[in-house]
Amino acid sequence: MSEPRTYREGALRLGTRRSKLAMAQSGQVADAVSRVTGRPVELVEITTYGDTSREHLAQIGGTGVFVTALREALVRGDVDFAVHSLKDLPTAQPDDLALAAVPLREDPRDVLVARDGLTFTELPEGARIGTGSPRRMAQLNAYARNHGMTIETVAIRGNVDTRIGYVRSGELDAVVLAAAGLNRIGRIDEVTDFLSVDTVLPAPGQGALAIECAADNADLVAALGELDDPFTRAAVTAERSLLAALEAGCSAPVGALADLLADGQIVKEMRLRGVVGTTDGSTLVQLSTTGPVPETHDQAIALGRELAAEMLAKGAAGLMGERAL
Repeated sequence: MSEPRTYREGALRLGTRRSKLAMAQSGQVADAVSRVTGRPVELVEITTYGDTSREHLAQIGGTGVFVTALREALVRGDVDFAVHSLKDLPTAQPDDLALAAVPLREDPRDVLVARDGLTFTELPEGARIGTGSPRRMAQLNAYARNHGMTIETVAIRGNVDTRIGYVRSGELDAVVLAAAGLNRIGRIDEVTDFLSVDTVLPAPGQGALAIECAADNADLVAALGELDDPFTRAAVTAERSLLAALEAGCSAPVGALADLLADGQIVKEMRLRGVVGTTDGSTLVQLSTTGPVPETHDQAIALGRELAAEMLAKGAAGLMGERAL
């Protein structure tokens, strides 16, 4: 048996992607970890395949392309812990790594950044809307079909500056982004419309972060665990369980959101909503289920599996192979 890992002395090394958004959210986690451990945290920038490839996510595999290099650095011991956007994490958790904390979730919604301050329903006929997400395409196109709108969804990639640049240059009428990312980099004031989750369900885990470290470093697992938000963890566990039960990767056109239903100040139940659809929006399977707030990991998993089974019975499996590109 190898000796369990313990803290090294000195600064803790946080592995992060190099993008402006990743650096911003990792910096916020670093400050929080410093507070709970009393130790300095240094950011170690790691380039992932998803950062260097110019291909569309659905083509390069989607799941894990932003995660693998960070996880390899963790396993090698090059970094002590890593911060991921939870929606980028594959649903299967490796045995040698612990998901030590899921902090309080940011706004999970998708948002529109459109020219001339337009909202989604104010967009002109034939408006060109940029997104790299088959999930967003499916739901935007379905909404447009159902409400007599004509839109064209355009597949794009790139960081926030690149994407918003397409609107500023007039190449696109609007782009769809995650509210959480814009909040974290201080650009939420550029949003022209917050898309209701009744219009576009977010990606499973959207708005949440995952803090991961070696499973055998019990001291660090415990320290990072102080940043965990139990309700956020229960919600994203249910959402990701739905995704896993549909056997879909994070580039698949699946949306899911678990939210807490409160009676006054008392949280009584959790509602889980899921959607899967063809990217042209012609077919959507959208269902929800409500149950007691999960008190264990297994209960959260069961909530997701239950809804996935209902969606599969309604024909979701036939929609999973659809790709935007």
